[in-house]
Amino acid sequence: MTSAQRLCLISSVGGSYTASTDCLATEIVHTRSHTRRALAVALGIAFASATAPLLVSAQGPRERTMFVSAVDQKGEPVEGLGPNDFVIREDGAAREVLRVSRANEPIDIAILVDDSAASDALIPRVREGLRAFIARMSRGNQISIVGLADRPTILANYTANTKLLQDAIGLLWPRTRAGSTFMDALYEVSLGLEKRETPRAVIIPVITDGGDFAYRQYEQVMPEVRKAGAAIHAVTVGDFNSIDHEELRNRARVLAQGTKDTGGQRVNLLTPMAVQPSLERLARELSSQYKVVYGRPDSLIPPEKIEVSARRPELTMRGTLERGTGTTK
Repeated sequence: MTSAQRLCLISSVGGSYTASTDCLATEIVHTRSHTRRALAVALGIAFASATAPLLVSAQGPRERTMFVSAVDQKGEPVEGLGPNDFVIREDGAAREVLRVSRANEPIDIAILVDDSAASDALIPRVREGLRAFIARMSRGNQISIVGLADRPTILANYTANTKLLQDAIGLLWPRTRAGSTFMDALYEVSLGLEKRETPRAVIIPVITDGGDFAYRQYEQVMPEVRKAGAAIHAVTVGDFNSIDHEELRNRARVLAQGTKDTGGQRVNLLTPMAVQPSLERLARELSSQYKVVYGRPDSLIPPEKIEVSARRPELTMRGTLERGTGTTK
């Protein structure tokens, strides 16, 4: 006799059932009452009917959502893609892409600007680039601007008000004898984003290759970025060759590894002249993202690594899970 045959119902309250290890089949065999036997059979049928949908549901896939950028070799967004164009893997296992649509969900965008003493040539180009970026991205999204000189300083809190954002841009000036605190700002901005519920979040550092005088290290910063569910899209100006100090090594790891791991990117520029077109291109990418829904088996252990790629080799894809549970409703 199987263990399943030994289970019997002992109570039913509000549609929930409790199983007993007493053997229902044995009781039916030994009972002399036709009424009891009929009742037991009826209860068995009711139990099977009630639990069948639950068993099917448990075996079905759980849906998760990613917001994915798809760009060509020039970094420009590619339109018109469908489920067959995306490949999603969790810890190396391929998942079925169920639905693809245009992403219309709002974005929290934190812009971190290096306004340290090393930013003399950068700031005028950043002002130009941010004006165009905000003109495109402020509608439907919330944008904040944070200065990095000496300590992270909020110049504009999250808002869609273009006047407030333009006023904040006017406050960007190189701070004499001030160093950048990029890593501290990344940490603090991530903590703030954890308290917000917007489906998408992006952190955009615009920094030079001057020194970084932050106290936070990579191992402190990146867990908070991941908790915030934010993608780092970094625009860097300079060669960034020096990693002589611990602070510079931490920054280098974020720019090389952290950007990729969060579903973002690093755009490295040799001259500040390219800042404005780079920000404009990033605005086009973020406003053209796909919402990709895929299925995955139920599991108590979440995947450690989620990757998205294109079936077409000429396309580049990068994506970030929907913030929160990552599941559709």
